[in-house]
Amino acid sequence: MLQYALHRLALAVPTLFGLTVVIFIAIRVLMPVDVVDVLLGETDTTFDPTIAAELREKFGLDGPLPVQYARWLGRVAQGDLGRSFVSGRPVTEELLYRVPTSLQLGLGALVITVLVALPIGMMSAVRRDTVPDYLARGGAILLYAVPGFWLAILVLVFGSVWFRWAPSIEFRPFWEDPLANLKHIWLPMLILGLNSTGTMIRLVRTQVLEVLGHDYVRTARAKGLSTQTVYFRHVLRNALLPIVTVVGLQIPNVVSGTVIFEQIFLVPGVGRYLLTALQRLDIYVILGTNLFFGTVLVFSNLVVDILYGVIDPRIRFSGR
Repeated sequence: MLQYALHRLALAVPTLFGLTVVIFIAIRVLMPVDVVDVLLGETDTTFDPTIAAELREKFGLDGPLPVQYARWLGRVAQGDLGRSFVSGRPVTEELLYRVPTSLQLGLGALVITVLVALPIGMMSAVRRDTVPDYLARGGAILLYAVPGFWLAILVLVFGSVWFRWAPSIEFRPFWEDPLANLKHIWLPMLILGLNSTGTMIRLVRTQVLEVLGHDYVRTARAKGLSTQTVYFRHVLRNALLPIVTVVGLQIPNVVSGTVIFEQIFLVPGVGRYLLTALQRLDIYVILGTNLFFGTVLVFSNLVVDILYGVIDPRIRFSGR
């Protein structure tokens, strides 16, 4: 198992390197404007090439693009993601403050998705073509079809108009005030989690139905095993591999959802930090936050690969 995990970890290293190349090219080459020109346009009425050259040298934006990339990558390898052009604060410090909040929102939503989808999906499969099955399938389609950000906006608008309610503007981190933190973050966490539940319910139902038709399930029932033992030891475990795959595929949706939901509910996480940086063309903040999100996706896929080996020993024994 350790060899299998190390092999997957080794494959993640070139992926991360390629990710840095893509992010740098997208921000420094494909971006249609020059951040230095924008900064000078905001501060001066006339453009001074000398001042522009000094700013590019100060921010490390001078020289050929390969040289700029090498300098940035060297600093990233040392844990230095640069400084914000606007606030002057180190991007690494800002991320260390905001990452726990984004992880709390994203992982909490993922846990809600799994806790809701697994029992409902199993119930829908076990009670196939009954009223609960129809309700579960209809609810799954509805959750899949409704955009999460639209539902979040509706909740805020109708909550304000009908109940004179709105989420707190002042956000408190969990380690400072757990109760105030949960009061602020439970609603975006719930909506984001339910938004991903529709796909998961349908997949769990499909996989459980497929496993229920196998001979070893009928044999387990014929041996007189209890219903709970049949469903949880034989059915659910053998249906988990595709479900784990979809959980891994849901992580990009959760990550992108945190960006939108943090802005809607005024949660000071990495997503909101990125949106603010995009409005101001804060280059190093944009690079750092995109690198963070990309790293989360790479390592989440790594965790999913390792879970494959835990659930199905044939995978790690074959060396795939």
